[in-house]
Amino acid sequence: MTGQKSEMPPLPESPPSADGLPEIPAMPERAPDVVAVPEAEAEATPEPGPALAPRPERRKLRAVLRWTAAVLVFGSLGTGVAYGITDQTRTDVPGLSTRNDGRWVYPKLTMPVLPAGARLPFDKDNPGGIHYASLSALLLPAPAGSKPLPELKGDKNRVSPDRFLAEYPEEERSGMKQDLTDGGLLDIAARGWTMPDSTSTRIYLVRFRSAGFANEFVDNHLGGALEATLPVNGVEDSPPLDESYPAHTTVPSTERDVYDEAAPRGPLHVRHAYIRSGDTVALIIQSKKVKAPAVPFHQAVVLQNQLLG
Repeated sequence: MTGQKSEMPPLPESPPSADGLPEIPAMPERAPDVVAVPEAEAEATPEPGPALAPRPERRKLRAVLRWTAAVLVFGSLGTGVAYGITDQTRTDVPGLSTRNDGRWVYPKLTMPVLPAGARLPFDKDNPGGIHYASLSALLLPAPAGSKPLPELKGDKNRVSPDRFLAEYPEEERSGMKQDLTDGGLLDIAARGWTMPDSTSTRIYLVRFRSAGFANEFVDNHLGGALEATLPVNGVEDSPPLDESYPAHTTVPSTERDVYDEAAPRGPLHVRHAYIRSGDTVALIIQSKKVKAPAVPFHQAVVLQNQLLG
């Protein structure tokens, strides 16, 4: 787990459900509502270019098909749209097979409204892969029962580069900070929480001026090999790729690398993942004493990937 047009292309019409909301064909669950974020969030979005002329009908058809395909792909996770493993009672998520498998309950995820003329990040008319949505609107919300981490409660979820770099070994931070400064960094948003079982989650969205700058930073520092090039703090050794992550949960036009710290470990078991999505790079870290469960970590990665896609 994935910027948008000013309006999400309509899904194919289907009869309304019992509560009046449309249902997606062949989906066993009702789709969550897609609602607009407050206007205040839109103030933090990048400025789109001049409004473009209306696009041909064929382009509209392709957009509808693309969104429908995304819905069908993530419907296999037991959800009605591409945004949600939010119901702990579902049992049809591949690899998450039991009712009490540890999934968390998230709020209904929303699609932010974009300025007029703004394009989706992977639209042909948006070669830089720019997300025009507010960065904080693209952050995965905290699940039910969580307590926010005070160090990540900045204004509109904004944090400094130093706060982001604090997740890495101290000797690496100077070079990384210089590359962020010289490499087109725009801003960083973050959210973190702890759960009653002491599992800690921290998510950072790092936005650059274009996808090219984002990819260069990842390639220079974060890597994408069979093991993490640069481990985050708390990891005893370079962690390998998490082979238990459900590979079929791919979001088109995005890339993700998911790592699981191998035993023997220190006092904390740390899992982390990177998501590349156009101009934005996401870092997701989840840790817990002794052993961090895989299910809520995979769930967070899938959902954040979908929000960025």
